[in-house]
Amino acid sequence: MPDGRFHAPFDPRQGENFEPNPGFHEGSAWNYTFYVPHDIKGLTRLMGGKKAFVEKLQQVFDEGLYDPANEPDIAYPHLFSYFPGEEWRTQKLTQALLEKYFTAQPDGIPGNDDTGTMSGWAAFNMMGFYPDCPGLPEYTLTTPVFDKVTIQLDKKWHRQDTLVIETVRTSPEAKFIREVRLGDRIHKGFRISHQQLVDSGKITFYLK
Repeated sequence: MPDGRFHAPFDPRQGENFEPNPGFHEGSAWNYTFYVPHDIKGLTRLMGGKKAFVEKLQQVFDEGLYDPANEPDIAYPHLFSYFPGEEWRTQKLTQALLEKYFTAQPDGIPGNDDTGTMSGWAAFNMMGFYPDCPGLPEYTLTTPVFDKVTIQLDKKWHRQDTLVIETVRTSPEAKFIREVRLGDRIHKGFRISHQQLVDSGKITFYLK
């Protein structure tokens, strides 16, 4: 409020489905709470640490507060991968969201594609990586859908002609990443820079 008081009464779900909402536009407080992509570490501290952050973020999905058609929160599934030991949540969620919201039917995209945003979300996650922080040339790694993808690269800008993405599954039901290799080297962690990715020539996901 102009006089420094908090808005009252406050309903964190007000704003869903484009309902008018003081303080937010086209979304609720839940849609915007974690939208600090440039400083997840800082937001985590303000929320009371890793455990509190992860529990509150998981609440978004457990209580149906995630909006797959609204840009502020479409990167939320990937934020779990900022915390060692919680990456499995990203891998489980991206697969479940792809299956639930993206189909080959005429209405197979959640909401308005918004100049390719929703299609881009699906394509990136199906390949196994997603740029969750706008303006930062990094990706969060997640479980690919395809067994093999080959991306043609322009030698004018890249060291390699192609980027090959392969998935090795122990079974058709394998959903979680056991190991990632860039070329012949093991890649540690579940984040990767754009330069690392395109310079590798090949990234292989081993699933369990």
